[in-house]
Amino acid sequence: MDEVLLVTGGSRGIGAATALLAARKGFAVAVNYARNGSAAQEVVAAIAAAGGKAVAVQADVADEAQVLALFEQVDRQLGRLTALVNNAGIVDRPARVDEMAVDRLRRMFDINIVGSFLCAREAVKRMSTRYGGAGGAIVNVSSAASRLGGAGQYVDYAASKGAIDAFTIGLAKEVAAEGIRVNAVRPGLIETEIHASGGLPNRVRDLAHQVPMQRGGSAEEVAQAIVWLLSAEASYTTMSLLEVSGGR
Repeated sequence: MDEVLLVTGGSRGIGAATALLAARKGFAVAVNYARNGSAAQEVVAAIAAAGGKAVAVQADVADEAQVLALFEQVDRQLGRLTALVNNAGIVDRPARVDEMAVDRLRRMFDINIVGSFLCAREAVKRMSTRYGGAGGAIVNVSSAASRLGGAGQYVDYAASKGAIDAFTIGLAKEVAAEGIRVNAVRPGLIETEIHASGGLPNRVRDLAHQVPMQRGGSAEEVAQAIVWLLSAEASYTTMSLLEVSGGR
């Protein structure tokens, strides 16, 4: 039976790197995307060219109906899910809390928090021995911002990732006896497109001096940690928040 992995936000950055690496390790991969279908198809094509199996599936994880359709597509195209990476997330333009509009906050929390809950809910229904599943693994992508706070730039993003940390701990305890391991990675300054989407394309270069290792990380370095947590090599690891931050 194939190991079947869903990576949300899998068309770029950490998600794409995770999908590519997991496919090399033998996972059949569903590459979820919200808008950039061509980028998702490029990831799928790269996996296929290397002899792997992958499909691209569109869904906005903040929309429950789209999440349900996403999981039904994965069921139909790849089989029963055994692994989930909750990677889909957004960051907004730098702002103080006293400048943040409620629409910004709702969008941030709907995608970063509610989306992760919805996807985990559907994954548990497929993996848990309680529902006839054979177990599985969930990795949530948090951020070092959850403990640094994001002051002056994106306290809302940091708060959303703090919620993901608490979610990881609680869900891990909830489903541990049902064959499901739940962990999170907390990336630091990583070279991905998310910084440009938040209006700070040079953020990693500008802040690299604050990192004890004196450099930003790569999406591939984060993917290595994620795929290890998904693997049988991490069979006794659950409820962990793994720092991938160069010491920051």
